[in-house]
Amino acid sequence: MRVCLASTSPARLMLLRQAGIEPLVRAPHVDEDAVVAGEQARRGGVLPPHEHVLLLAQRKAADVVAALASTDPDFDGIVIGGDSMFAFGGAVLGKPHLPEVAAQRWRDMRGDTGVLHSGHSVVRVRPLAPPREAHAAAAASVTFAADITDAEIAAYVASGEPLHVAGAFTVDSLGGAFIERIDGDPSTVVGMSLSVLRRLTVSLGVGWTDLWNRDS
Repeated sequence: MRVCLASTSPARLMLLRQAGIEPLVRAPHVDEDAVVAGEQARRGGVLPPHEHVLLLAQRKAADVVAALASTDPDFDGIVIGGDSMFAFGGAVLGKPHLPEVAAQRWRDMRGDTGVLHSGHSVVRVRPLAPPREAHAAAAASVTFAADITDAEIAAYVASGEPLHVAGAFTVDSLGGAFIERIDGDPSTVVGMSLSVLRRLTVSLGVGWTDLWNRDS
């Protein structure tokens, strides 16, 4: 059974590899801001975090499914799309991009707790058959150490790691030492909940262990 990851996230790729899956990787071409703005205009309000990440996960998976239909029409397997965002202090935080933004977030977050939301879309793709999709969101709370110093924040930001990840932190790399507790599936915080992916995959009639394709 083939697997295609509709994401260029190194963290999501690492998760799948650790779970025994070596996927194809395809970059989705989705204007995330435009998609969210359009949906919010249609609804007349701001999307809750879990709906925000679900919408983008579905659009990313759908974009790659459409691309595979023309570039790899014999593809038989599943396509996985994902999206993450961090809710903290009444705001939803995406990627900070700028060092000064990341540093301020860490000064605000130390000693406090936020919630990481991850959206998942799994699409079953077969030749000459309509695709079938299943989706779900997951959430995990993240508590940061209260004794993180300004010097540690500056060093972490200077590493570049927090600039391009939701919430400005990772749990599986340099940022992990500054996190005291996670309540929920830890893989959710990395970028995708493996338990949710398994449930969605099984709901589409695909056995999770059938996806294992990496040598141990």
